[in-house]
Amino acid sequence: MKIPESDLIINPDGTIYHLNLLPEDIADTVITVGDPDRVGEVSKYFDSIELKKGKREFITHTGYVGKKRVTVLSTGIGTDNIDIVFNELDALVNINFETREVNSKLKSLDIIRIGTSGAVQPDIEMGTILSSSYGLGMDSLMNYYVHELNGDEQNLLNDINIHFGHLKNIKPYLTASSSRLLDTIGKEMVKGITITAPGFYAPQGRKVRAKNAVPDFIGLINSFKCNQERITNLEMETAGIYALAKILGHNALSVNAILASRVKYEFSNQPDKIVAKAIETVLERI
Repeated sequence: MKIPESDLIINPDGTIYHLNLLPEDIADTVITVGDPDRVGEVSKYFDSIELKKGKREFITHTGYVGKKRVTVLSTGIGTDNIDIVFNELDALVNINFETREVNSKLKSLDIIRIGTSGAVQPDIEMGTILSSSYGLGMDSLMNYYVHELNGDEQNLLNDINIHFGHLKNIKPYLTASSSRLLDTIGKEMVKGITITAPGFYAPQGRKVRAKNAVPDFIGLINSFKCNQERITNLEMETAGIYALAKILGHNALSVNAILASRVKYEFSNQPDKIVAKAIETVLERI
């Protein structure tokens, strides 16, 4: 079946609508970052850069680390942007733009997020580089997709739903990371469940002037435990990345530079140094 023009928008120059990329512009290994300015902070470690493109908040650099071709792409903030980026990345590798048909042979990308996050457990220090074993979404993105869980995911989500069941109008969703990427890129890192929130302030338990509807949200989060699994940190993209990667057949891992302790009310005075450590670690292991 041909995908209609209204569903898959291709620019006059043959690029995908938002990312402004051609299929040949991206590598099989993709690093995503939220901040467009962080793209250059990753690609400065490349041995060579063959492409630089940008449109809106979506900046892309593709080049080589040694003999390995790598793309680094900014997503902007939030799972609404992840919805755009992941669907368009998938279209670039799995849809023929001329015929508007899905390719007979599908490609799986390795996608590694390098992002910033706040820890919700007192033993996780600022400066920690943490890999997300699961992404737990508190946003609404998966209400719009068919999202099937395996047995371990479903059992863990059942316990999560019991723990958070008193929260009105929130339907959590859960997806595991790529086990291969967790064992390679994430080896020897602190691991845990990462919560993805639909905002930065009240949705992450912060109070400035507006009154929070969920009192002691951080306490509720860090008190959850299921066997060896616990919630370790909060951010705004991981759950959407994991869920869409699974739905579309890609491999994903979220690597988190811990810049804040939400239980100690502290924020790092060296955030750039911590992010650089995460970038260098990922590139070394790629």
